[in-house]
Amino acid sequence: MLTLLTTVRVISLLIALFALWGFYEIAATVFGQQTQSIDIRLLLALQQWHTPFLDQVMGVLTNIGSVSVLLAASLLIATVLLCRKRQAETVTLAIATIGAFGLNALLKLLFIHARPAFWQQTVEVNISSFPSGHAMMSLVVFGIIGYLLAAQVPRWRATIATITVLLVGAVGFSRLYFGTHWLTDLVVGYVAGTVWLVACILSFKSWKRRYRSRPKTNKRPLPSISSRK
Repeated sequence: MLTLLTTVRVISLLIALFALWGFYEIAATVFGQQTQSIDIRLLLALQQWHTPFLDQVMGVLTNIGSVSVLLAASLLIATVLLCRKRQAETVTLAIATIGAFGLNALLKLLFIHARPAFWQQTVEVNISSFPSGHAMMSLVVFGIIGYLLAAQVPRWRATIATITVLLVGAVGFSRLYFGTHWLTDLVVGYVAGTVWLVACILSFKSWKRRYRSRPKTNKRPLPSISSRK
């Protein structure tokens, strides 16, 4: 059961990796300087928005999308799921989170891309810019948590989806605000995160359908004492 689930997700991860590699190559060949021009103009425009108050707000948002916070959120929800004996949901959350971290790290190694350097950074950055880890990982982690939560309380589904989208979008915007990423880094991060998130959700739903469709074995009742005579 779990072996099949893991196999489906590994295949989905490989498909996502090759799809993103193709997207990157096409974008670099076809658009080239056009995307760079848009990236530069957007960051220079956002630089004019900087205020001490917005710096604090954006600092909170960018920290929400950090690895430590996302891991803490995943561990907290996983603990709650385990306490409620939701093993399949726990495995789904774990694989989605670990897969997002692993895929993002691999993409950063494959596509070395310099970060913007228009002004002094106010947040610490020390790895490749492409794709945005904050965008990709926050989308996957908050997305899968939102999906699992909405499944438990369907009447709040629209509210949960709205909060999730706004939170993930705000995390990504904070990276542009601080000038730590190009717009294309965020776009590709969101694309990669969406591919992996959808793969995890679809494989989880497929597992649930297979589990529910399994025929239940009917056990023969033990004969009573009187029937043994």
